[in-house]
Amino acid sequence: MGNPKAFMEIHRQEAGYRPIRDRIHDFSEVEQTLSTRERKLQASRCMDCGVPFCHWACPLGNKAPEWNDALYKGDWELAFKLLSSTNPFPEFTGRVCPALCEKACVLNRFNHEPTTNREDECAIIEAAFREGYILPHTDIVRNGKKVAVIGAGPAGLAAANELNLMGYQVTVFEKNEAAGGLLRYGIPNFKLNKAIVNRRIQLMEQEGIEFRYNTPLQLPPKGGELDYLTIEDFNKALGNQLPLPSGAEEGAFDAIVIATGTPTARDLRVPGRELKGVHFALELLSQQNRVLAGMEFSKAERITAKGKDVLVIGGGDTGSDCIGTAHRQGCKSVTQIEIMPRPVEGPEDPQNPWPNWPRTLKTTSSHEEGCIRRWNINTLEFLGENGQLTGVKVQEIDWKPNPEGGRPLMVEKGQPEIIKAQLVLLAMGFLKPEHPQYPDNVFVCGDAQNGASLVVRAMASGKQTAEKVNQYLAK
Repeated sequence: MGNPKAFMEIHRQEAGYRPIRDRIHDFSEVEQTLSTRERKLQASRCMDCGVPFCHWACPLGNKAPEWNDALYKGDWELAFKLLSSTNPFPEFTGRVCPALCEKACVLNRFNHEPTTNREDECAIIEAAFREGYILPHTDIVRNGKKVAVIGAGPAGLAAANELNLMGYQVTVFEKNEAAGGLLRYGIPNFKLNKAIVNRRIQLMEQEGIEFRYNTPLQLPPKGGELDYLTIEDFNKALGNQLPLPSGAEEGAFDAIVIATGTPTARDLRVPGRELKGVHFALELLSQQNRVLAGMEFSKAERITAKGKDVLVIGGGDTGSDCIGTAHRQGCKSVTQIEIMPRPVEGPEDPQNPWPNWPRTLKTTSSHEEGCIRRWNINTLEFLGENGQLTGVKVQEIDWKPNPEGGRPLMVEKGQPEIIKAQLVLLAMGFLKPEHPQYPDNVFVCGDAQNGASLVVRAMASGKQTAEKVNQYLAK
């Protein structure tokens, strides 16, 4: 620790966001950056605690004290090596991670000014790309075994990356036209520029990973002891014929990793659900990202908030992303409702004390751009005329303790009301997938295994699954 008094002398400084008047007119990243001098000062605030709770809280086990110290001393290459020893894609987590490590930081307990770990790691990885510290691994010794990864989201990419470096020939199958999963199709460009995703995919391809796009492969539900699974197994299940990946003339894979995420969004089956103007959040977000990538849609296909009153149902990050997207599309107004109570305000959550993650009220950059936010609101009915959505009937509710225990009881409060809306976006989360019995050489990871969670947890699961595959194939 180069400056043991820095945490007492230097306050936390975040890079902040671009001005609202500027950023709502484009989809460029909203977050700004600090100067090199300011970034080093922020890194100096790390206390190098005897018990680093940041390391404990991070699913990847990032060693923040070590790379913050290297950053403070100006050794960017060492900082990169330390960071990349645990984190395969810091450019993703450095932009979209909620930073569990910062909430567990001792400084957060001390004065609610934790070290800026997330921004620091983003600065480190960008410097590494800029300075040429990152070069393709061209000396990988192949072990002659092949692994298929189904799904190119953060979990699949992390698993593929680890397995490739271990010497396996990895082929990634992706149902969409490009890799990234929710990194590409769920997170808006104003939070994660897709050039950042492309840069990483190109590096993985240079290192020998093969990506096969537009291939919605599914593992057929079959059990029993198998030595391997083949592409032919997939073809029989889907009734199609797909060409074999190069280098896999026999079509045989020694193991398969399923990283298909949580594709099924939670629906809201109330009267009027069929009206035009009611969409899942990802329908809007994925289409907008595709438009920015150059894809064209007909007027009938296009989902847009331009000139409309928008209602977002669901209070999480996906709902927030819808708010920011609606503003950039030129909406008339945005309202966000949540069926659960309003979270506690302030830095501390009595139900989840430090170093646990506090479930407190979160105001994102999208909320700052303008939004009516309401809690304890239940949706009763979608209203419309001539098949087109015009409003939503909602009911304010309370939650009362259940005398029998378990989930609290929902109690109506007041009279139903109508919220004017021509576009409703359902952002209520995703259903955890169910899987059949798989052979021993099939592994499930990320959201496909655990249900919808964070990018950093998906990456950690991908890394752990790669190690399990390696242990299995080494028998």
